[in-house]
Amino acid sequence: MKEKNFLDRVMEFEQHLQYMQEQFTLMIHDVAKMTEENHTLRLENEHLRERLNVLDEKLESPTKVKERATADVGEGVDNLARIYNEGYHVCNVHYGSSRKGEDCLFCLSFLSKHHS
Repeated sequence: MKEKNFLDRVMEFEQHLQYMQEQFTLMIHDVAKMTEENHTLRLENEHLRERLNVLDEKLESPTKVKERATADVGEGVDNLARIYNEGYHVCNVHYGSSRKGEDCLFCLSFLSKHHS
């Protein structure tokens, strides 16, 4: 009787091992599937980030555009002031002609209006 009980226990243990092996195989399959999905999502995420960076570069914020335009205008006015100091007109009336050492009210008005 003890042998039968022992054999029953061994057979029951074998069934439990088989069940655990089946569950383990299913878990390995699930982990492989999740790993593949994770890899696919990481690649897609990287691709989307690259596209977002490209779009961000194309569509700058209005603040950045205004700051850049202001900086460009300021640089242009500085260049015109340098040209004026070199002795040339920068006003729309006599632009590019020599000032012959005299100040021009049109040029000064233009520069003061854009330099402030």
